[in-house]
Amino acid sequence: MPLNEFWRVVIGTTAAGMATAVGAVPAVFFPAAVPRRAENTMLGFAAGVMLAATVFSLIAPALEIGGPAIAAAGVAAGALLLHLADRFLPHEHFYIGREGADVGLRGIWLFVIAIALHNMPEGLAVGVAYGSGSASDGNVLALAIGLQNIPEGLAVALALMRAGYSRRTAFMWAALTGLVEPPAGYIGYAMVGLMRPLLPWGLAFAGGAMLFVISDEIIPETHSEGRERWATAGLIAGFVVMMVLDTALG
Repeated sequence: MPLNEFWRVVIGTTAAGMATAVGAVPAVFFPAAVPRRAENTMLGFAAGVMLAATVFSLIAPALEIGGPAIAAAGVAAGALLLHLADRFLPHEHFYIGREGADVGLRGIWLFVIAIALHNMPEGLAVGVAYGSGSASDGNVLALAIGLQNIPEGLAVALALMRAGYSRRTAFMWAALTGLVEPPAGYIGYAMVGLMRPLLPWGLAFAGGAMLFVISDEIIPETHSEGRERWATAGLIAGFVVMMVLDTALG
């Protein structure tokens, strides 16, 4: 890995991951100022950003490079792996409760596992995008993941505080969950860097994993309290914003 590319991956994935801590700040210092409607709208915005980034920065390049068969197989494989992890690893969502195997873990660890399952495909996607050889694609995807991590950090911190954890503990864990992304990014970059024919597979795989997260994790969370119209408006706004950014910066 050339040194300049290595630092590009390090900076991109770390900045995207640490955006979670940025989002946690208002939740910790001004928790009463963040109503559930605003929280759901922002999570919807995050889902829209992720959806646009998945379509334009991952699946579309996979189709262009590898063709429809490889792209379809990669998307299916990525979604299947996340489905299996979601089914067999115990975790707890912000609003809809526990899923996965029935294991007696403390609540905070269930939250951490849930966010790790959520963040690993994002880091992988950024690393694969940088591994494609296009710095602009990597930068756009890192920006997209960073944008969606801000409302995610807000939601993580608020959920932990509502569960009875202190402000400091909520902020610490919200910030640390973003650190899952850099190692996943290095793996994605190394995978396509060492075996170039895997690039379309890697792009499609990351895209499928992110589609699963959007559909199975974020959207149900935002629709669980009867505020789906606000969440849907946020999703559309996020998709449009990311589509424009991808066109302007890609």
